[in-house]
Amino acid sequence: MPSAGPATPDPAAALSYWLASGEPAPAPALTGAATADVAVIGAGFTGLWVALRLLETDPALRVTIVEMERVGFGATGRNGGFCQASLTHGLENGLRHYPDEVDLLQREGMANLRAIVDFVRVNRIECELEETGELTLADHPRQIDEFREQVERATAHGERAIFLDGEAARSEVHSPRWTAGAWHPDSCVMLNPARLARGLARVAREWGAVLYEGTRVTGLERVAGGVRVRTVAGDGTPGEIRARHVVVATSAYSGWLPRLQPLFVPVYDYALVSEPLTPKQREAIGWRNRQGLAEANNQFHYFRLTADDRVLWGGYDAVYHPHNGVGPAYDRRPATFEKLGANWRRTFPQLADVRWPFRWGGAIDTTTRFTMTLGRTMGGRVTYALGYTGLGVGAARWAAGIVRDFILRPDSELLRLRFVRSRPFPFPPEPLRSIAVEAVRAELARADANDGRRGPLLRTLDALGIGFDS
Repeated sequence: MPSAGPATPDPAAALSYWLASGEPAPAPALTGAATADVAVIGAGFTGLWVALRLLETDPALRVTIVEMERVGFGATGRNGGFCQASLTHGLENGLRHYPDEVDLLQREGMANLRAIVDFVRVNRIECELEETGELTLADHPRQIDEFREQVERATAHGERAIFLDGEAARSEVHSPRWTAGAWHPDSCVMLNPARLARGLARVAREWGAVLYEGTRVTGLERVAGGVRVRTVAGDGTPGEIRARHVVVATSAYSGWLPRLQPLFVPVYDYALVSEPLTPKQREAIGWRNRQGLAEANNQFHYFRLTADDRVLWGGYDAVYHPHNGVGPAYDRRPATFEKLGANWRRTFPQLADVRWPFRWGGAIDTTTRFTMTLGRTMGGRVTYALGYTGLGVGAARWAAGIVRDFILRPDSELLRLRFVRSRPFPFPPEPLRSIAVEAVRAELARADANDGRRGPLLRTLDALGIGFDS
């Protein structure tokens, strides 16, 4: 039964549809001193899964989670709700960077997705989970043969994938643009990410984790036997946690820790959510199988149906703000909202009059190879995981298992993977960082307009093993 959506927001607010309703009473802020075996900074998917995976391995651990805002406030509550199996930002990117490990990573990713679905059901987390799979769509004749080849490769690497010709793709979702499709029935589920995060927080607290919200971390200091985490509450009251280990799980908001700044850039992505579609509108668009949908270009849209039959339509623009800028000032971008609306009308002219009461932005943390990066610092007492490039809804649980292994299971075979041990090519400091990001964005757009042909800059980056491809 579809759930009721949130009320229509103030038009001036850049409010995520997912975060607009159902928020529980806040946890207290940290004031004074506390101790923990593990202090987790950030209550998004990474931090919450880290707490859960630590506690499922050692229930006696004292785990404390510190969140600057509310559970799921950042990228966790602002994404499209696509929970994908891929750990490598797609098979093609995995083959480019980790050809010797890609089959293992494919199996790990599928097992991880299955574990998320099972966890949700066992723990009765009401997050509107639908096992629909994902349908990738081509909108250019040159992509037809590419899609055939990609489906063949996916099948060869153990993934169930189905090629759709143009007629079959248009039959699934009615738009004149589609020339082909690739349906991956088992490698993606759709869900409400804010409800999932709140459910994970509930279970973590039931298992013994302590959660503080409205508490900003201001610094880390190495001390005998561990780390001191300095904090300040929203009212300015200072606090601290003495912990044996610290996990930094702040993803796109990790610029506060200088040693992580070269590893990622936060790129703003924007989304719209419509009013609920009427039965006539649903019939006009088709979409009977409710798959998550995405286009196959460098600049692409992702789109899906919510539980109450709204359309979420996002993507296309990817905006970097200098000095790894993140914050509420960037949540609204009228020019991008207008562009998204125009692209929707071009794709689905039969639904040109759909209204979009929800519109917002959120930061995606990306690395130069488009896959997560994991590591340790401060004498091995601080562990981090970030750089999911939009796939953190699913991949964060797997990364949390690696973090758990760093702390509790140093003999784990997974820690020997090059995927885990290697580091992405670092981003340069400013102002070169802004120049480089904007140059790559322009070249990706140019490639889309030039039948996919990549210019000299992108070819050079390809040769260096830097995976800018979407």
